[in-house]
Amino acid sequence: MKAKSIRKMSKEEIDKKYADLREELMRERGISAMGGAPPSPGKIESLRRQIARIETVMRESER
Repeated sequence: MKAKSIRKMSKEEIDKKYADLREELMRERGISAMGGAPPSPGKIESLRRQIARIETVMRESER
């Protein structure tokens, strides 16, 4: 997901996507913490980057 597409979303859509990504990240970290091998190793990093992009756009819109 690119920042450009995030900026086109409404506030409600951004909030929902943010919550979904945070929940998915917690799930992936839980699997990893229990010693299980994650199905896709790069997924945690990808989720973190997507969350950071959303947070950046949210901060930009506050101004």
